[in-house]
Amino acid sequence: MGTALRPDGRCVAAVWGDRRHCGWAEIFPIVDARVQSDVCPMFFQLGTGDALALTMSQAGLAGIEAQRISVRLRYATADDALGAAFAGGPVALAYARFDEETRLAAHEEYLASIAPFRSGDGYDIPGEFVGASGKRPA
Repeated sequence: MGTALRPDGRCVAAVWGDRRHCGWAEIFPIVDARVQSDVCPMFFQLGTGDALALTMSQAGLAGIEAQRISVRLRYATADDALGAAFAGGPVALAYARFDEETRLAAHEEYLASIAPFRSGDGYDIPGEFVGASGKRPA
């Protein structure tokens, strides 16, 4: 990142925060139990502690500012929550390898994992982002 910027150029990045603050995080062990993925173990790595800011510093950026942002992910239906987690989320490539029986079992297990966040017919799932910015010194 640091070498791609011109002097005084600014870099901004956002990653998912700490896994324990993301109610949907059980998607990873659910998928990993069905197909081995390199994504699952690493997904929250930059959101842990000061990892994103440290990475930006190691890339040569200065004046780094980082912030944790708590969010609520609202899904009107179970199908919306499943689509966001499996088809449009970070496990989409692994999920594409599932046969129908495996998909149904994974759906059932995931919906059970987010059941505490059920709100009416939908879900209100907590999440966290870490945003950081820094610039390349002049």
